[in-house]
Amino acid sequence: MFKPGDIISHPQICMFEGFSVQAGMNYHTGRDGVSVLLMSVNNSSPYDDEIHDAGKTVIYEGHDARKDHVEGPPKNFDQPLYLPSGNPTANGKFFESAKSGKTEAVRVYEKIRDGIWVYNGTFTLHDAWMQDTGKRKVLKLELHIVSEQGLTGRDDVSQIKELRQTRMIPSHVKFEVFKRDKGECVICHSKNNLHYDHDLPYSYGG
Repeated sequence: MFKPGDIISHPQICMFEGFSVQAGMNYHTGRDGVSVLLMSVNNSSPYDDEIHDAGKTVIYEGHDARKDHVEGPPKNFDQPLYLPSGNPTANGKFFESAKSGKTEAVRVYEKIRDGIWVYNGTFTLHDAWMQDTGKRKVLKLELHIVSEQGLTGRDDVSQIKELRQTRMIPSHVKFEVFKRDKGECVICHSKNNLHYDHDLPYSYGG
């Protein structure tokens, strides 16, 4: 199991989750039936994902309609909750889950740059809404980070309220540290099994 802050590759994500993780939104398809989200806050990202509350909250943007379901660029259309058949899209599955009142566990992986990913930890799906951007409506998911301790599957959620919350290191810091240290450990210079962490605990000003 990865630890929050671990630097990993996309093949490692696929190997751990047990399927080829290509789409950004994967509902109940990961290891132990947990949902999986791939996020990015890079300027080149096609979606507007955000990190708030000193790394404790992720606001994740849903995904666009399939090109074969709209006439024109998908970015010109509202993000759909349902397919033409009436079945929910990935957007719709996460939206319905958020509105159900059940506690949904979601593992979140963040793309830092091509080939470089960070495991951000396990989150709970807290809320979902359709947000008007002025040009169209997009889905927004609000997720809150929780400790890994005791959380083993999407149905094992009874302990979540009692788990101590942690924080993610902000994405821009992770990118700058990776660039500054040339993708290697500053102590042993290894390029393998890298991990982001605070030199000084957050509670002490780190």
